[in-house]
Amino acid sequence: MKLHFLCSFLLILLACNGNKKDFDAAGNFEADEVIVSAEQAGTLLQFGIREGEPLLYRQVVGQIDVALQQLQREQTQATIRALRQQVVSPEQEIGVAQRQLAAQEALLQNQQQERHRLQNLVAAAAAPQKQLDDMEAQIIQTQKQMAVTRQQISLYSSNAATRNRAILSERAPLEKAKAQTELQVERGQIINPVAGMVLTKYALQGEMTTIGKPLYKIANLDTLTLRAYITGDQLPALKIQQPVTVRIDNGNKSYKSYKGIVSWISDKAEFTPKTIQTKNERANLVYAIKVTVKNDGYLKIGMYGEVLFHEKK
Repeated sequence: MKLHFLCSFLLILLACNGNKKDFDAAGNFEADEVIVSAEQAGTLLQFGIREGEPLLYRQVVGQIDVALQQLQREQTQATIRALRQQVVSPEQEIGVAQRQLAAQEALLQNQQQERHRLQNLVAAAAAPQKQLDDMEAQIIQTQKQMAVTRQQISLYSSNAATRNRAILSERAPLEKAKAQTELQVERGQIINPVAGMVLTKYALQGEMTTIGKPLYKIANLDTLTLRAYITGDQLPALKIQQPVTVRIDNGNKSYKSYKGIVSWISDKAEFTPKTIQTKNERANLVYAIKVTVKNDGYLKIGMYGEVLFHEKK
């Protein structure tokens, strides 16, 4: 009877020790997953990525048919070139007027010299006053002609500027339309936004896609985040950037350990999630934490992991 009681006591003791947790928190690994969507509508002409394939940052991974957008761009460029040919250049008309003005200035200079000579002759009574008066009239006439020529030069410049402004006012919207079509053509090229591994592929080459339709999901698996939960009495013992030990199962009774850093601690308490067990009762409030862990390739998204604030000896 005593032997039977002793055996039962030992079994109960072993069961209690087996249920005792030797870790401080537990959770699942996660990563920042990016869903890459189409930025243009059309047929997927090229899209050969595979799930599990690593992709580089800004790597071209596909091409959407943008033939219509390319035609629109060429049409806009042709319209802009036609407007350039309509721009008025007043240089030819202004050049003629300027040469005429130069001839008038030379004539005026000769007339002024002749007037000076006649003034001397009239003063010496060697020429009649009428010749001097006629020369004065010719000088006045030449000056009037020069004023008209200057007005013509100014008018040519003003008219050309007004017409060119009207043409250029039509060109500005066309330049914007050209930039818009060029952007649409560029968005037909599927460029990977982050370095990482393809987790899920949602579309296939040859399918029709629309703007905003998901194409694939990618995540950087070089560093994973273990999201775990701690109780309120554990909170004072933890701080941001604190090194901790993270371990995963490695066989029946062994573990594989990693170095982790506490990157985030929630400032709000919440109820214990159903899938997570903590040291205290399930009804107690807990705080979520995130621990970043360098991945050696064995860590997977969704994998269970345990956190030890101080590694057990």
